[in-house]
Amino acid sequence: MEAFLILTALLALLLLRTPVAIALGGLGVILLVLKGLPLVAVPQRLHGSVDSFELLAVPMFLLMSNILLRGGVGRDLYAAVQSWVGHWPGGLGVATILSCTLFSAISGSSVATAATVGTVAIPEMEKRGYDRPFVLGMLAAGGTLGILIPPSIPLIIYGVVTESSIPLLFLAGIGPGLFLAGAFIVYGLLFARITGAYQPMPKASWGERGRASLMALPTVLLAVGIVGSIYAGIATPSESAGLGFVFALIITLIMGRMDFAKLKEAVQNSLSTTVMILIIIAGAKVFSYAITLYLIPQSISALLTENISTPGLFVLAVGLVLLIMGFFLESLSMLLIMVPVLLPAVLNVNIDPVWFGIFFVVLIETALITPPVGMNLFVIQAVGKASLQEVARGALPFAGIMLATAVLLWFWQDLALYIPYALR
Repeated sequence: MEAFLILTALLALLLLRTPVAIALGGLGVILLVLKGLPLVAVPQRLHGSVDSFELLAVPMFLLMSNILLRGGVGRDLYAAVQSWVGHWPGGLGVATILSCTLFSAISGSSVATAATVGTVAIPEMEKRGYDRPFVLGMLAAGGTLGILIPPSIPLIIYGVVTESSIPLLFLAGIGPGLFLAGAFIVYGLLFARITGAYQPMPKASWGERGRASLMALPTVLLAVGIVGSIYAGIATPSESAGLGFVFALIITLIMGRMDFAKLKEAVQNSLSTTVMILIIIAGAKVFSYAITLYLIPQSISALLTENISTPGLFVLAVGLVLLIMGFFLESLSMLLIMVPVLLPAVLNVNIDPVWFGIFFVVLIETALITPPVGMNLFVIQAVGKASLQEVARGALPFAGIMLATAVLLWFWQDLALYIPYALR
């Protein structure tokens, strides 16, 4: 009953539009007061929640992606990929998803990926006669690859919360991320071929391909360097993110695309996003501490394990809960609220926490393109100057593909686990 009342109170605060950090931290403080416990632990938890070397990767990756966004890197990537596949039937859709995949391997941010590629791809695809909701939905879905393909900010936070290996989580995200990208491409090709409502592009010459690829080469090498340095054990995710920021700044300066005004804007945007993330993490830490003292995670874990006999049913129940929560909460809030509560039950039913992290991220990816709180829907709505209904209608088939991938992950767990454990 305590667990039900506490979770109901939290949901009520969130539905009343209380900021997530205040809802979590404030409710945690109230619970401690009701328990008659001293509040001296609160500042300790607030400090300890952000006093983490691993979390340094978050502002660095955000700063790097903001610099690349304002340096026009999205145009270079899109032009290079388009020169190779743009003349295919539906080739601009392929170029869009491939560009999202490449930028995902740099930024670690879903919103940055959707905004960067969307700014370039939406006008180009609409000019060629592609169905407008399809274009908007494809960009919203392609952006979600930014939190699955490494480096991924949600996977970093999941690793910190669960004390899992972040490089292992990054490796586990590669298979599902590439599978989703491939599934999006196949759907895009089929849609374009069935509808036929597009104008094919002229085939680029080898010289045009070479010039476009040369312009995109520094960014591609940056992505390879970031991911490769982590997997080779040369740098931690935080160190790699810091190096990525430095090289992104150097690349944009050399190309003449960065000035003080753009750098200031990139720093301000990264700062505000970082503060938002860290405040939510701090509030979640206080809430997590309070509910642990009330034995809420243990109670929910016992309830689930006593009433759900198999891991398959447990995963199904978790999936349904996350899908419902996705209608009301953005992805980071879902991660910080649900993971501490569910982790004991995950371990009790012998589910690999690395696999569960990928499964969890695929489901919160789906929440990014489902109304009413799908962040990528709002990003693409702003970039494409569209209505939310248009974007949501176009994103619906892609959300179905994501859910099918989540189901596939359960029946074919090696899709996530083969690469990390084979290399380890």
